[in-house]
Order: sequence, then C-alpha cells, then structure tokens
Amino acid sequence: MNDMAGSNFVDYVKIFARSGHGGGGSTHFRREKFVAFGGPDGGDGGKGGSIVLQGDKQYWTLIHLKYQRHQFAEDGEHGSGARSSGKDARDIVIPVPLGTVAKRVFENEDGTATTETVGEVTADGERLVLLRGGRGGLGNWHFKSATNQTPRYAQPGEEGEEGTFILELKVLADVGLVGFPNAGKSTLLSVVSAAKPKIADYAFTTLEPNLGIVEVRDHKSFVMADIPGIIEGAHEGRGLGTRFLRHIERNSVLLFMIPADSDDVRRDYEVLLGELTQYNPELLDKERLLAVTKCDMLDEELIEQMKPHLPESIPSVFISSVSGLNIARLKDMLWEALQR
Repeated sequence: MNDMAGSNFVDYVKIFARSGHGGGGSTHFRREKFVAFGGPDGGDGGKGGSIVLQGDKQYWTLIHLKYQRHQFAEDGEHGSGARSSGKDARDIVIPVPLGTVAKRVFENEDGTATTETVGEVTADGERLVLLRGGRGGLGNWHFKSATNQTPRYAQPGEEGEEGTFILELKVLADVGLVGFPNAGKSTLLSVVSAAKPKIADYAFTTLEPNLGIVEVRDHKSFVMADIPGIIEGAHEGRGLGTRFLRHIERNSVLLFMIPADSDDVRRDYEVLLGELTQYNPELLDKERLLAVTKCDMLDEELIEQMKPHLPESIPSVFISSVSGLNIARLKDMLWEALQR
C-alpha cells in the first residue's frame, strides 16, 4: 500500500482526430503565346496536415483538451500550372503535459473496443505523431518521357487517416493541503476544482487523499490534493498519519490552512510544521503558502488586526470558500509558486 495511492489517479480524455488529405497533382500544360505545343507543367499537390502531440512543461493536466475533443487537420492544396506545387497544410500540434500516454482505440465487430499504445510524451518539445497527413500527388510534369510527351494524368493526393485516441496522464499532486481536520480543506477543494481525476480500480478508503484539478486562467491548470488531516503526533505513526504524509513528499507546494477562529494561528502553523519536519526534514525545502480560512465571518478591520499575528516567514492570504473571498488570488499565488 506504500506510496502508490498518489499515482492511481488518472486524468484522461478521448479525442477524435483526422489528418488532412494530400493535394492532387496537376495535369496542366504550358500555354503561352508563341509556344505551339507547351509541354506538361503541372505541379505537385501539397501534404495534408498531420495530428501531432507535443510535450509542453507549461501544462500540468489534460483539462484543456476537454474543450477540444475533435482535432481535424486541413488538406494539402492541389498543384497548379507552371510547375507550382500546392501549399502543405499546417500540422495540428496539440500541447500535452509530460507523461501523457496516447492509445489508439479500435472498434471490434462485436461492439467491444481494443486499445493499442501509440507512445508516451516524456520531454518538453518532444513530438509524437498520432496521424500522418496524406502525401501530395505528383503533377504530370514528372511523367513525361521520350515516348509520352503529353501525359494527361497526374497522381491524386494520398488520403488522410482518422481515428479515436485516448490520452492518459497519471496525476500527481502539485499542491498539497496541510491542516488540522477542521481547516476547511475539502470545502476549498470542492470550490476550486474544475474536475476530479478518475481513480483507477483500487480498494480506496475514505481516508485516501482527495484530488482535484484546478483551472487558473488561460487554460493553465494544476492538481491539488487534500491530504487527510495531520493529527498531532502523526509522524510517529499515531492514527493513520504516516500514510498521508508520505504523499506530500512529491508535491511542489504546500498550502497550510488554518481557520480564522484559531486561538493562535502562529502556534498552529508551528505545530503543523513541526509534524512535517519530524516526518521528513526535506519537506522544508518546498514552497509554502498560508491560507487563513473561514474568513467570511471577519470584516476588514479584524483581518487587519490579525495580520501582525501571522508567521512572518511565509506568504499568506485570507480566504473564504463560502463567499469566494480571495479565491482567485490564492489560485494565482499557487500558480506562481509552482513556477519557481
């Protein structure tokens, strides 16, 4: 059961794609004044557009493709006279996060479907061709010979292909929520997440980490995990603490959450930090942010009074999942922290 639980979450999207047909070659003959019998001068057709995945480290999830499930490339242009070739169609390049696996779906006659893995994109800028565009046909200019000086035929363009693909990404949390059980972690998660990754077949208990995909503006997104409450003494294995803490080692940013009605925010923060430190001192190297939660019951004045009592060493923000106070700002702060 060790730390596998974190990687059993899968974000996946099904897309239907079609590559472009190649343009046909041209059967044009040269027509100019003073040239009685112009020879063949038909140009070649252009290549149809391919469908290509490209690794992009700015993307963390597949949620941007949920809005673009159909990907159709254009056809190559036909060739024309004066040996001019048709223009190649642009490839459709789909940015995907590193670690995306592409599988092609084949429908069987009995109604079942089988999948075949096309490949995995693991590096920034790496390209994986899902469907190749058709090649352009050769124009009649290529077919003239001593015996046939007026070929009236040219090659048609090659057909494009179409197919259904499943893109899968194993989801690891980028932001881990740390706080005592009443800190409002699940509430925050339910307010900010745009999607829940699917859970692979696995005997999960209610105490597993809860993951959500958070969308920031411009199709940016990251994964947030609610790690069930750290109970004081969890690093000693009291309660079920250890299992959850293990997940945090992989997160990029730790978001500490302490409710506004806490008697002493600074002390609570130190207790949580102490737990993490004893569990694994390397966790102190992670970026940290502090959210003071449940601030819908505070007015501006109270918030100002609380500020001096916050821990100095950590950027903080006052939020409310109920009223939406500073939620957008928190998302931006987390996104910026992930880029560091």
